[in-house]
Amino acid sequence: MDAKLKHNLAIDVYSGAEGSARPSVHPPVCPTHSEGSRLAGRRMSASSSMSEQNAMIECMRVNDAGARSVDEIADIFHTDVNVGLSTVEANRRRQFNGYNEFDVESHDPLWRKYLDQFKNPLILLLLASAAVSVLMRQVDDAISIAVAVVIVVTVGFVQEYRSEKTLEKLKKLVPPAARCIRDGQDVQFLARELVPGDIVVVNMGDRVPADLRLIEAIDIQIDESSFTGETEPKHKTTPALKRTISNSHIEELTNVAFMGTLVRCGRAKGIVIGTGIHSQFGEVFGMMQAEEAPKTPLQQSMDHLGTQLSFYSFGIIGLIFVIGLIQGRNVLDMFTIGVSLAVAAIPEGLPIVVAVTLAIGVMRMASRHAVVKKLPAVETLGCVTVICSDKTGTLTKNEMTACVVVASDGTRGEVSGVGYNPLGGLCTVDHEAVMGYSHLSISRVIEIGCVCNNSSISENGTLLGQPTEGALIVLGMKTQLDSCRGHYRRLKEMPFNSDTKYMALQCEPLRPSATESTGDFSEYFVKGAVDRVLDMCTGYLENGRAVRQLGSNEKDAFLREAQRLGSSGLRVLALASGRTLQNLNYAGMVGIMDPPRPGARESIQTVQLAGVQVKMITGDAMETACSIGSRLQLYAPGDSVLSGQQVDDMSVHELEHIIRDVSVFYRAAPKHKLKIVKALQNIGEVVAMTGDGVNDAVALKKADIGIAMGTTGTDVCKEAADMILLDDDFYTIRAAMEEGKGIFHNIRNFVRFQLSTSVAALSLIALATFFHFENPLNAMQILWINIIMDGPPAQSLGVEPVDKDIIKLPPRNVKEPMITRALITNILLSASIIITGTLWVFYMEMADDNKVTPRDTTMTFTCFVFFDMWNALSCRSTRKSVFELGLF
Repeated sequence: MDAKLKHNLAIDVYSGAEGSARPSVHPPVCPTHSEGSRLAGRRMSASSSMSEQNAMIECMRVNDAGARSVDEIADIFHTDVNVGLSTVEANRRRQFNGYNEFDVESHDPLWRKYLDQFKNPLILLLLASAAVSVLMRQVDDAISIAVAVVIVVTVGFVQEYRSEKTLEKLKKLVPPAARCIRDGQDVQFLARELVPGDIVVVNMGDRVPADLRLIEAIDIQIDESSFTGETEPKHKTTPALKRTISNSHIEELTNVAFMGTLVRCGRAKGIVIGTGIHSQFGEVFGMMQAEEAPKTPLQQSMDHLGTQLSFYSFGIIGLIFVIGLIQGRNVLDMFTIGVSLAVAAIPEGLPIVVAVTLAIGVMRMASRHAVVKKLPAVETLGCVTVICSDKTGTLTKNEMTACVVVASDGTRGEVSGVGYNPLGGLCTVDHEAVMGYSHLSISRVIEIGCVCNNSSISENGTLLGQPTEGALIVLGMKTQLDSCRGHYRRLKEMPFNSDTKYMALQCEPLRPSATESTGDFSEYFVKGAVDRVLDMCTGYLENGRAVRQLGSNEKDAFLREAQRLGSSGLRVLALASGRTLQNLNYAGMVGIMDPPRPGARESIQTVQLAGVQVKMITGDAMETACSIGSRLQLYAPGDSVLSGQQVDDMSVHELEHIIRDVSVFYRAAPKHKLKIVKALQNIGEVVAMTGDGVNDAVALKKADIGIAMGTTGTDVCKEAADMILLDDDFYTIRAAMEEGKGIFHNIRNFVRFQLSTSVAALSLIALATFFHFENPLNAMQILWINIIMDGPPAQSLGVEPVDKDIIKLPPRNVKEPMITRALITNILLSASIIITGTLWVFYMEMADDNKVTPRDTTMTFTCFVFFDMWNALSCRSTRKSVFELGLF
């Protein structure tokens, strides 16, 4: 039965809230099933109705699955959580839902994609020039033009081919094998054979093979960085979520495991709710197929330039040919001159110079920690008017850092230093460094943070473990307290999870103190959410030792302090210790943040002064986003901010009206990035977008230039991007923009030189024709000028070093053509000097006998070449003279 017939026969028997997408059971006949008659988790009995057995089970949206209980999910998918599906039923469902994979289909064969590159007007113009050269028996010229065409066409083809490879990268995130319960047996088979309703088991180190609604979760943490870009693993549970939560950010779906994510620890069992293109990855896949990468501004300028040159060049050459015929000149001579002018006027060296200039720019960028995958993308950076940047890892270090320690007795320690390198960092109390137990109240807080910890810092400064725990370890290293972990023996650990919101570690000292009585020396060290830890405390420490009774007033004061730290953008952890978990003594709290990168604020100010807006997009809460935005001078109190939910609720048209006034977006998901990009492009902005997760790939492809993170970015993200930041640093974007502006100026200088030479040559012949002079240059000399024009002097303009002050120039207007009025003025001025000087020499040489001799044309040709060489030197810059630049 084909898909269309199935659709026509299908009847959705599950009703729900309007707009909610849920799986549908599609029987081939009309009987329905009562919602109340379902018994979740039951084995499908032999007495099940025939219509139920033949039901077509579709995939379910993750938001809907998160809001339903395990029993409801099992009943909807007609599966048994202990026995799973039968092989027969799985095969039947696969016929309806297809395999759990992505099909990357190429609609056109490779040879056709290659030939499509020849539709470019400049390419057609060059091919015409090559054909004329062959007719004139100028084989060398024809070969050089053909080589230029092949280079340009091949580069364009490779770029298009790479876009298809981006989709294929998604397949690599689907594991080849999956562990599944089928027919009551725990079996392993290819992940592509999974169907909705299968029961899948995942353990530490496994990649999730499909979207799963978890039905069992034992201390499981899943790394969703390949999906969301957030590096912190997510704790997963099984209870159903409230509708308000399940319909918000996908990161809030704590009972759903997404295809392609990685199990960091623990184990789980889940019901398959989405496979292949019907999974969350499938949505990304479909969006990437629908979105086409826009042409770069440089490509658009080159297309327009090719059309302009074709029109004007052939128009002038045709006019010269017709006037010559009217004057009775030799037809063959005029044809020869006309063809020579055509070859000389067409800048066949332009594509090569553009390619070489871009390639050199790519090499320069590689030395500055940026890998450019698509050559025109380098120049596009010079046109960017808006940069939409991730916060984590790009504007910030992505290295959680303790900033402040507040002890329970009110002592406050300020912490310096950024990231996981403790060198140069200190914790100070009233400008006095905390070392060891020099300040007992602060030291006790730090000690608890180091002991109740599973992370470590390697010798090369790499974090091994959780980022938040890494911040506590580095804090211990700054105060020489990190070794305190070696003073205790671990007895029992209660890991952090989203339900308890704390981690507890029971330890006993390796060497009990003499003051401790014999018996149980064990002690609990606890860290976690402030409110949760305070609920477990009956006392608090003063000066790190004395225990005071914790009353409601003290508790409220501690909560207010935590709220104050949290409102400044810090992640706050409370720390406590005690003999039992019900009678802990509160020690204090630590404020932790992901600090801005050194130099990020200065880089932002530099690009802003050049007329480029910077917008920060983060998944963090509003307080954190505004705090970082304020530190980076992207946000000031009273400025407009938008949440991902607000972006969702707006139409693109509504977003267009306010987006220029918003610099900070919080609680934003990757799908919101795509909407932001579209809104900005619709109002004429040229957008650079950064990203690192799989879901970012769609926005990166849609943006005028997509920038992937080299350290934290996924393979899919890197394939979709135009440029990769090896150091994930915003400063590198600034350097790339500087390079992009310089490259376009070099290309424009080259065009200025080529066109001034072409105009001079055309005008020289045209004036001689109009005034009945003999042609001052013969066909061979015109072709030789063409060689000079495309030779070393011209090529050197493309590799001119970038002017240091060029970053201060505003972004190039992409609607502005390559040939502007100012450029035309410069071209005509240069051409006039060449023409005047050359004609004067020609007139003086011819004045003796009023005849044009080989000596006359040779002198004229030599003068033309010398004038043109000086023209090449003056074309090195439009802002500085040759005397400021120097001759070499």
